[in-house]
Amino acid sequence: MSQPESAVADAQAGGRSGQEPLAKLAKRYGLRRAIARPRFPVYLRQLWQRRHFILTYATSRNVSKYSSSALGQLWQVLTPLLNAAIYYVMFGVVLGGRDGIDNYPAFLLTGMFIFTYTQRTVTAGAKSISGNLSMIRALHFPRASLPLAYTIQELQQLAISMGVLLTIVWATGEWPTWYWLMIPVVLLLQTMFNVGMGLVVARLGAQMRDLNQLLPFISRTWLYASGVFFSIQNKVVGTAGLPQWVADVMYLNPAASYIEWMREILMGTHNPGYGHHPPATVVLSCVFWAVFALGFGFWYFWRSEERYGRG
Repeated sequence: MSQPESAVADAQAGGRSGQEPLAKLAKRYGLRRAIARPRFPVYLRQLWQRRHFILTYATSRNVSKYSSSALGQLWQVLTPLLNAAIYYVMFGVVLGGRDGIDNYPAFLLTGMFIFTYTQRTVTAGAKSISGNLSMIRALHFPRASLPLAYTIQELQQLAISMGVLLTIVWATGEWPTWYWLMIPVVLLLQTMFNVGMGLVVARLGAQMRDLNQLLPFISRTWLYASGVFFSIQNKVVGTAGLPQWVADVMYLNPAASYIEWMREILMGTHNPGYGHHPPATVVLSCVFWAVFALGFGFWYFWRSEERYGRG
């Protein structure tokens, strides 16, 4: 009789007689759980080993997402453009949000495209585990592969959107400068933040089935608080006459920080009252949220690795 068969026989005999617990028998014969959570460094190494699967899965989802629509991949650009057109009329014209802002179309579109990248990543991440239960229960792989793939999918879509955004910004009179070389830096920091947020909401979405119903309300509130339609500096300090620290606190919102820094890069006409360079609060907020969200997100998701797909 082989060692595993002997362990099973002993476990059955021990279960009947109550002489030795199953956990002790498993330890004595060197057995371990099939889906036991690996140590954190091992888990990260397993994710790196599956990088080709993650990239392929993200790409295939991108190709199939709009395959049934007539315009196909154009919808990933048309959606934020149509939203921006509606918000321009409502917030820019009707409510006067464009007052005091040079080149409001570029201002609004930059905010919409940058915010949409984070919004869609968070929304997709919340469904990455709960929407793939059959795959999780059938195959053994690091579950973080799924929210990572969803983030990469949104990053691939952002690449097309950024091409459209840069074209529109240039067409509205903003000429490229050397400062545009900072665009990849901001997007890298934002992607790090998005990965971390995607991992956090993936675990929450797996444990709280009602999260997907709440996310639209949360993201809409986040949208209104992130300065997408208005200049935080102008409205808070200029119009409302509040102290500068109030605007600095609002810039601690990660979405507002990434939007503000990208506007400073793309728009030479963007001068909200503190000069032509982002304040230290914006830069530090971008870096802090990127590093903190990425580290905490991986750790938080890894802690529940064994529970995904159960129940």
